[in-house]
Amino acid sequence: MPQPRQLQKAELREIQWDDQQQAQETGRVVKVQFNPESLKVNFSNQSAGGDQRGGSAIQFVGQGTTKLSFDLWFDVTAAGPERQEQDDVRRLTFEVVKFIQPTPSDQEDKFIPPGIRFLWGTFMFDGIVDSINESLEFFSEDGKPLRAKLSLGLSRQEIQFQFGNQQSGGLGSTPGSRPQQQSREGDSVQSMAARQGRQDDWQSIAQANDIDNPRQLPPGTPLNTRA
Repeated sequence: MPQPRQLQKAELREIQWDDQQQAQETGRVVKVQFNPESLKVNFSNQSAGGDQRGGSAIQFVGQGTTKLSFDLWFDVTAAGPERQEQDDVRRLTFEVVKFIQPTPSDQEDKFIPPGIRFLWGTFMFDGIVDSINESLEFFSEDGKPLRAKLSLGLSRQEIQFQFGNQQSGGLGSTPGSRPQQQSREGDSVQSMAARQGRQDDWQSIAQANDIDNPRQLPPGTPLNTRA
């Protein structure tokens, strides 16, 4: 008799970025109790500002921003190993709230938030937590919160498309699954490669991305600089 398929649970994984801006997992993983009902992804460019004459094209600066938002539910009255005989739902939600708590950096008096990787099947998002709103929805007779909704907002300072692999925890090998960086005004393949520490590989990057003119890229051109 075939066994029923196990429901894949979304995970929150702590990450750090190395000198080459590659995300590395630290080993801390929080598996959600209930999967989100929906995910909202927002891509935005940073415009140069000022008045645009006539029908002239809007100019953009920077690499843009990608934002992800979703809701997570936690309930200590629900059956399952996530409950762990807890009588206060905040003992479960605190593991998520830790992702917004800044930690000391190498610079004196400077604190940085931990990186976070949201991974659910083939959907992956690397960034930092901008905000968490917690709503306590249900209380016991003695006043202990038993059910909570966490509304999370994550962001990354670039336009990025990522496909994940739940088993490996990394990027998949599907074509187009690599993170894409967006070119700025006046960018070239050489300058974008240099920002990733790969200035000597700009020719292979241009070839992998089918770029005809590597010395001049229209603003907003998506480019995989890790090709």
